[in-house]
Amino acid sequence: MARRTEIPSSYYGEPRKFDPTFRGPIHNRSCTDVLCCVIFVIVILGYIALGTVAWIHGDPRKVVYPTDSNGQFCGQKGTPNAKKAILFYFNILKCASPAVLINLQCPTTQLCVSKCPDRFATYSDMQYHYRSNRSYWDYYRQFCRPGFDNPKKAVAQVLRDEDCPSMIVPSRPFLQRCFPDFITRNGTLTVANKTAFKDVLGHTRSVTELRDAANNITNLLDTKEVGMKIFEDYANSWYWILIALVIAMVVSLIFILLLRFTAGFLLWVIIFGVIAMVAYGIWHCYWEFVTLHGKPDADVTISDIGFQTDFRVYLELSQTWLVFMISLSVTELTIVMMLIFLRNRVRIAIALLKEGSKAIGYIMSTLFYPIVTFLLLAVCISYWAVTAVFLASSGEAIYKVMPTQPNCMYANLTCDPETFNKTNITKVCPGSQCTFAFYGGESMYHRYIFILQLSNLLVFLWLVNFSIALGQCTLAGAFASYYWALKKPADIPPCPLFSSFGRAIRYHTGSLAFGSLILAVVQLIRIILEYLDHKLKGAQNMFARFLLCCLKCCFWCLEHFIRFMNRNAYIMIALYGKNFCTSAREAFCLLMRNVVRVAVLDKVTDFLLFLGKVLIAGSVGVLAFFFFNRKIPVIQEEVPALNYYWVPLLTVIFGSYLIAHGFFSVYAMCVDTLFLCFLLDLEKNNGSAARPYYMSSPLRTILNKRRKRRRRRER
Repeated sequence: MARRTEIPSSYYGEPRKFDPTFRGPIHNRSCTDVLCCVIFVIVILGYIALGTVAWIHGDPRKVVYPTDSNGQFCGQKGTPNAKKAILFYFNILKCASPAVLINLQCPTTQLCVSKCPDRFATYSDMQYHYRSNRSYWDYYRQFCRPGFDNPKKAVAQVLRDEDCPSMIVPSRPFLQRCFPDFITRNGTLTVANKTAFKDVLGHTRSVTELRDAANNITNLLDTKEVGMKIFEDYANSWYWILIALVIAMVVSLIFILLLRFTAGFLLWVIIFGVIAMVAYGIWHCYWEFVTLHGKPDADVTISDIGFQTDFRVYLELSQTWLVFMISLSVTELTIVMMLIFLRNRVRIAIALLKEGSKAIGYIMSTLFYPIVTFLLLAVCISYWAVTAVFLASSGEAIYKVMPTQPNCMYANLTCDPETFNKTNITKVCPGSQCTFAFYGGESMYHRYIFILQLSNLLVFLWLVNFSIALGQCTLAGAFASYYWALKKPADIPPCPLFSSFGRAIRYHTGSLAFGSLILAVVQLIRIILEYLDHKLKGAQNMFARFLLCCLKCCFWCLEHFIRFMNRNAYIMIALYGKNFCTSAREAFCLLMRNVVRVAVLDKVTDFLLFLGKVLIAGSVGVLAFFFFNRKIPVIQEEVPALNYYWVPLLTVIFGSYLIAHGFFSVYAMCVDTLFLCFLLDLEKNNGSAARPYYMSSPLRTILNKRRKRRRRRER
């Protein structure tokens, strides 16, 4: 008879690293990573000081309100401009000058007005009609400097002194600034149904010149109309979007509760439901492709039509549906192949998910902990945003010389508007003006604004990651209390979530801050690399682009690896109460001793949970699709009029996924904690009376079957 081979103790016998007397989360702990905790507290105090200094020096009005050439805010209450909330450019054609990009300021007088012009007119036309009808001057003067009331002044002198604009064009307010009211008719750009107009000198100018000038002020001109329509769609459909998100929340909660009793059945429903949903998507795409294929207008490629603001144009192309069909087919094939080759791992994963359902059922308060994380993140984001705005608005008004002549030696030099007319500049460069440019200063504080903004971003990332780490460690401690209870639920300690939260805050703030800092530094480096990549997009140095791409890829991998290690390190901290480095090392060694399970089993559970999120988001999305397309007869009349139905639809799908992710993140943390406890249980215990397993009966049954197969192979 073949000699029986002993199974290594690392599989289910004596532990290699861990205390065999371990019976759950340790309660007698000491503070860990105290130095990092002290640094973290000091940084928070410094962050509060930074926000205070920014609040003292900053003025958010500089960001909220546009500023005229005199440095006065448009639309600010309690000022002469209170009812003049829109910025008007005297000669918007000058904004097409390269000086706009160099000086970040359009070299023309800017004035606060109550409304934008609604007609074409020149100062010469106004003077001509003013003789017979004073209303022409009453309309035109609202776009002139305050206090100017001399319509008979010579045109040349008016233009020299910039008392009034040389011309006005029909405009609409956008970003609190008057921009020409562009409308495309039959592919031709027009303003007030005109493709050309005359300036004050009688020269014919094209409407495209206005567009070029406006494009230099903002790159959002092409998306202006889309943005306005999207805003209108949100205004008309927010009520129904909110109802859909509430439905998603209710469905997610019901889904979690159903997993408590029918985890196995429901998970298989998820799997086959996603397969069926993707299969339906493939069929629908194929049907659309066959319907459109052969039509002359539908065989145009996506690259031929380029970018279109009306996205419904793409849905009329056969190539669009072909791309959708291929993408869904690849997704379907991937899911089916994973289920075929990993079916045994799926069974163990389902057993883990069943155990997670029981744990959440006994500790229902964990489902509401994401609200705490959400509130902490909301505070962090709000504080960072407010501090960033105040830092960006720090500084005094800086005025610069804006000459009318291209060769003025004083161009772009700083000036004082109160003494400007007494200087020699107006004689050397006739027509020059001392106009507002930007906010800044020469003090040490103003010179280091950029460094302070980077510090603000780093601390923000640190606090965000700490908030997430605190939630992970708290949930891990609560679920570990469940796993290591020999008699469930009798041996589960009272208030496990609150106790775990107290231990994490009292003893392990330093460890959580340490892991969060490492991740925050890597994230900051990634943000800097993305910024450099954005700046180098037009560069011709291919080596620099290649090196930057490699660095981005490496740091992306590093960030995801650190996320994975931190998550497991926090679980070990919740269990053993050791410092971050020791916990990370022990978690890494434990995972490496079970690398096959980690690489397959853990990811299979993540995949199953991902399918659950997709199913919830997809189901609510399908319901929203039928609703906004008026395909539900019962409430067809309640559907609001929309420009783009995909705006609320995508919002509902994305919001539903985030809501489902919030509930399932608790589930994922539960499964990860139980998985690590499962591995510890295998290494520490052997199922004997002296050292019994703490795992559930289904897991023990599956484990025994796998052992029997292993023993038969080893004989």
